[in-house]
Amino acid sequence: MLSLRVRGTRLLGRVTHNSLSQTQARNFYSRKHTSPTINKTWRSFAVTGLVSTPGLWWLTATQDDDVPRLEASPAGHLVAEPGPSKNEVTRIISQDSYSFPVKSVAGVNRYDGTQLASNSLCEDRFTHGVFPSPLNNGTQWMAWAVFDGHAGWQTAELLKDQLLPFVRHGLSQVKSASSDEESIPDEVLHHAITKAFVDLDDSIIKTALQTVQSSEPLQDKLKKLAPAYAGSCALLSMYDSVTNSLHVACTGDSRAVLGQQLPDGKWEAIPLSVDQTGSNEDEVARINQEHPGEENIAKDGRILGMMVSRAFGDSRWKWALDLQQDLKERFGGPSPLTPRYDVRTPPYLTAEPVVTTTKIDPSKPSFVILATDGMWDTLSNQQAVDLVGKWLDTQIHGHPTSSPKPEYKSVDFGDLGNGVDWEFEEGRTTIQDDNVAVHLVRNSLGGNHHELIAGRLALGSPFSRRIRDDMTVQVVFFHCPRLPAK
Repeated sequence: MLSLRVRGTRLLGRVTHNSLSQTQARNFYSRKHTSPTINKTWRSFAVTGLVSTPGLWWLTATQDDDVPRLEASPAGHLVAEPGPSKNEVTRIISQDSYSFPVKSVAGVNRYDGTQLASNSLCEDRFTHGVFPSPLNNGTQWMAWAVFDGHAGWQTAELLKDQLLPFVRHGLSQVKSASSDEESIPDEVLHHAITKAFVDLDDSIIKTALQTVQSSEPLQDKLKKLAPAYAGSCALLSMYDSVTNSLHVACTGDSRAVLGQQLPDGKWEAIPLSVDQTGSNEDEVARINQEHPGEENIAKDGRILGMMVSRAFGDSRWKWALDLQQDLKERFGGPSPLTPRYDVRTPPYLTAEPVVTTTKIDPSKPSFVILATDGMWDTLSNQQAVDLVGKWLDTQIHGHPTSSPKPEYKSVDFGDLGNGVDWEFEEGRTTIQDDNVAVHLVRNSLGGNHHELIAGRLALGSPFSRRIRDDMTVQVVFFHCPRLPAK
């Protein structure tokens, strides 16, 4: 932008072509060489010339404009919004909730879900729905999945769109030795699902390598590299209504738990996946066997600093060091793990899942809970199953099972672990939500202890990450005919 003096001189140059000499125009701006009376005369004359010049009418226009008007607060007064009220707590934890009654797939009555972000943007993703049986037998399958991203959301976003299509394609290629396609052995299905997971992760890593060698524009290369820079866990559940089979594939530390009602009315918690982390002794033994002679790969519950022992993406745990350094310098990649960690023989992480198949008993009401670790940080398997069981009882019988709310003393985060339980406490249980996934989130964060749950929700990113993680929860009901459709 031109300075005021230069800008004014150029405008006057157009006017003085007819009425002012260049010397007079210069003197107009010089208080040192012009008397106040003459200066006033020339200024009035010059403005008259400006206004009469075509196209410059806007210099003196007095009509209102759209410029924002700033309202000042009284000095010394800090204006701040209060923390979430009880109604606002409900709005926050339920704003991304959903619920679907199911009629097209036998055995499934309904499923609920919700997501509560801590990161900005939320790094979790999810998917759910019905699709044609990959065994081509004319029936419908259903799928539910949660993806817990880390170091970004890009890998989880890719998995949301691509993992189920990869798995469906792999299952469609399965050929049974038997003429009866419905009797394909579970181990054959497990192999197909596992291969689909690994193939997709290989595609993420190989696409990145192919991209850096291509002639694509820089901006396109960076977009394709992002899913390899970031990482994500994956938990996929698929239900085959013909065989009453629930197939669960887990990579990482998201968790699936089956709740099954016993004859006495109580609910049994049956784990369908096991967290794959640096605290899992079996995982540590596997990694040490794959990298003999390398000490301290697993330390303090982490794998070279990473909490999970299996994940998609996370190229720093899979690429050679020279490649990591090259991508950091040329394409803004993350810093290599060295020198902080001793990296010798990558890859140290794998996307290979652990796959299980569970028969859903049609004679027993049951449900499956799928959730990222943000919820399991505060709830055990049995606690989560009991919470859903109590909610279900309330929905069916129409009366709450929670005890009267006690009075709580004021708390802060220093009290957590010092008289106030950070994790779920049964005495704080409350049943007030129509959506069971929202019900789980509410009780995992504090239940009927309003100050505790509101405090956990009051802080936004990045400070909220110190007290809660992103949470994504799905609950699917099987053979619960009396459950009302929401």
